[in-house]
Amino acid sequence: MMNLISWEAMQPVRLAIRLLVLCGLLLGTWIRAAAAGDADEGQAHAKKVAKEKTKTPRMAVLPPAPDGVVIERDVTYLAPGRKEKLDLYLPASRPKATRSPAVVIIHGGGWSGGDKASGREFNIGTTLAKAGYVCASVEYFKGAAGRWPTNLYDCKNAVRFLRAHADRYQVDVDHVGVIGGSAGGHLALMVAYTTGVKGLAPEDLYPGISDRVQACVDMYGISDLLTRQAIEADGTPNGKLVQSGLFADKGGQSSDTLKLASPVYHVSKACPPTLILHGLADTTVDREQSVELDRKLSEQGVEHRLILIPGVGHTFDLQEWRRKPLPQDLRPVVTGFFDQHLRP
Repeated sequence: MMNLISWEAMQPVRLAIRLLVLCGLLLGTWIRAAAAGDADEGQAHAKKVAKEKTKTPRMAVLPPAPDGVVIERDVTYLAPGRKEKLDLYLPASRPKATRSPAVVIIHGGGWSGGDKASGREFNIGTTLAKAGYVCASVEYFKGAAGRWPTNLYDCKNAVRFLRAHADRYQVDVDHVGVIGGSAGGHLALMVAYTTGVKGLAPEDLYPGISDRVQACVDMYGISDLLTRQAIEADGTPNGKLVQSGLFADKGGQSSDTLKLASPVYHVSKACPPTLILHGLADTTVDREQSVELDRKLSEQGVEHRLILIPGVGHTFDLQEWRRKPLPQDLRPVVTGFFDQHLRP
């Protein structure tokens, strides 16, 4: 005979089943929430890492030195605690008694970016080292606070460094030049034209050693901060004045401050010979900057040459622009200019 279980006897069993189901539901909810939390945290961490990566500047890496050139990377030239270094490009296999002319190379990047090991600087450094020059491609201060004139001080101290270590690097201290592109062109001109100018001389990191140079090459640099213009797509300046990034607080400078930081206002008969190179299709720095400098140098009787290159824009090196050959190979032009003025 079948045994029948009363409703009352089944109550504890039903209660236990309901509790188990409820626990299962709660456990599933907790697991899904934990998984979602881990996913959110992972996504947040990934976003944080990506953000940190975008904040970290990508440092240029020098290619191997070509035959005939020795490269010394990240040489200290500033006061202890300064992180900025310079790269030396040296002619290989020089007799010990040889004294070579030297050139400081100043990179561009709007005064707040760029790198001493960029392609243009490598191109210039190896070209000149093969021609028998000791070159120093310099990293300078690019931070916001005190950017100017610290960047100029650093470049002048690079000139002094070469003279201070003339015996070690076999430098002819009487024949030192400077070359720079874009913002580096501006700083190169300021190095060349402001020796001894009050307020523009660095502290005595190298006491008694001069930062005067005997020749300067300006590649599409800004020469007058008061007259820089916006540019049309074809490279034609349109007359609208634009501000430059030399000062972190754009627009907060007086005309006197801008003049002090502009090469054209330091042009005098004492300026060294200058070679100016500018592309007519430049849409970053208006070509009138170089034309104005050419005019000022002519007025003062300073030996100089202006070369305007058709169909070429900003950031070209001595051979190429945008990986295409220039209409004119500038290697013999630049080495010839330095040979004329830096070789006794």
